[in-house]
Amino acid sequence: MRVLIIEDDPEAVEYMVKGLKESGHVADHAIDGEDGFQMAQGEGYDVLVVDRMLPGLDGLSLVGRLRAEGNQTPVLFLSALGTVDDRVKGLRAGGDDYLVKPYAFSELLARIEALVRRQRPAEAQTRLRVGDLEMDLLARRVVRGGTRIELQPREFRLLEYLMKHAGQVVTRTMLLENVWEYHFDPQTNVIDVHISRLRAKIDKGFARPLLNTVRGAGYCIRETE
Repeated sequence: MRVLIIEDDPEAVEYMVKGLKESGHVADHAIDGEDGFQMAQGEGYDVLVVDRMLPGLDGLSLVGRLRAEGNQTPVLFLSALGTVDDRVKGLRAGGDDYLVKPYAFSELLARIEALVRRQRPAEAQTRLRVGDLEMDLLARRVVRGGTRIELQPREFRLLEYLMKHAGQVVTRTMLLENVWEYHFDPQTNVIDVHISRLRAKIDKGFARPLLNTVRGAGYCIRETE
């Protein structure tokens, strides 16, 4: 993902660039509105992060000019101006989202990724990977570290859901609704039994466990160090 940050605060730029690069993305930046406008026009960026209060050409005017020229790159406004009226002005100027300063980088990243997902057509996902665990959805095949793992149909669906949400905490309710298609709590230990069986198959005999229980919250599959 290529991100253009248009922000005149050097510390804010450094913070965002560092976080985006650590997350595996490419980040460029401009320190004023005019430079930002030229860069946004000339490069194929997936999303623009624009401060409202910029020297020269302010953020609202910058985005308005981009939209007038047919540039539809998603825009996330950043601003210390956080009233409802301020947010409405940003969205009406052509912004797609609006984040008020100060903010957490995790939220900034999540909003950027959400904007890019909306812009791109959905692609069929046929292979999933977490660490050395691989799942081929078409061949219905699961391999870890070169070793084939045989799963029952429900175990396969459970692992598929967990891997599609890798790194996220998945609650029992989410599993009941999306794996078992229950929209009520059956008051059984069906999830615990299947998680236990799945953990024995994908983690037993391997140095690093992937399937983790998050006490009081749910389960998470992720690569641990």
